[in-house]
Amino acid sequence: MKPSLSTSIGSIQIERPTMLASGILGISLDVFNRIYNAGAGAVVTKSLSKEPWEGYPNPTIFSVKGGGWLNAIGLSNPGAPYFAKMISQNKEIPIIVSLVGSVEDDFTFMIKQFESCKILAFELNLSCPHVEKVGLEVGDDPELVKKIIKKIKSVTKTPIIAKVGLGTTNYLDTVLAAQESGADAITAINTLRAMAIDVETERPILSNKIGGLSGTPIKPIAVRCVYEISTMYDIPIIGCGGVSSWEDAVEFILAGASAVQLGSIVGDNWLSVFDDINNGITKYMEKKGFSKIEEMIGRAKRF
Repeated sequence: MKPSLSTSIGSIQIERPTMLASGILGISLDVFNRIYNAGAGAVVTKSLSKEPWEGYPNPTIFSVKGGGWLNAIGLSNPGAPYFAKMISQNKEIPIIVSLVGSVEDDFTFMIKQFESCKILAFELNLSCPHVEKVGLEVGDDPELVKKIIKKIKSVTKTPIIAKVGLGTTNYLDTVLAAQESGADAITAINTLRAMAIDVETERPILSNKIGGLSGTPIKPIAVRCVYEISTMYDIPIIGCGGVSSWEDAVEFILAGASAVQLGSIVGDNWLSVFDDINNGITKYMEKKGFSKIEEMIGRAKRF
């Protein structure tokens, strides 16, 4: 019998373990449909705010040596109310809505916009490294994380995923705060604070100077974080950071992830990457004798 690629992230169930990461390929329902049909188990939206944000002026993205990207888009988005109307007709696509804010009321306002929408979960962006007063500044404050998640859990039964990153405090404290306040899962990790300078103009390349590093350079760090979280806490994990092949996806799963998110590689290779990675995982499972993803999760912790 062919192995099953379906997986559970707590109460969240998806048909395939590969997701589109937040911030990739815009916010069009038509594009989401194409991504899902191309093999993604779920689609995570761009991070949405209470009101529309324009983001930063160009240049906002830069390719780095050795693979990977440096970006500071500035979380540009049309706002949660507009986006909720746009996906109100969604029937089948497993959509995870990413939200960003600075206080509890920001999040509860946005959550309420989606009350009549068919969505799989909310992912709280607690780790954007290049926008002030949101993202890492929120994630670096475990007590604020607790307040936000507890408030959200009081107004919705939709599963809550906390996306954590590496900031100025121990990210594991943020994970613990999220778990204790009722988060259903963790996404680890976000991009890492980084920058690049043009040696000819002698100026920072990004308009915001500091951006977030993504792609293959951060994968070993992301795998380490998933392993640490899985070892220390009993909470489902979605691995994110530098997945570009089926081997990368399997590595995250063996470290303790129940699913993985794809970001930079989708921009490089468009949509075929989901099917390629899913097929690679299937062949690996057949070779190793695994019948379901659950049997693989965290096996590296045996040693």
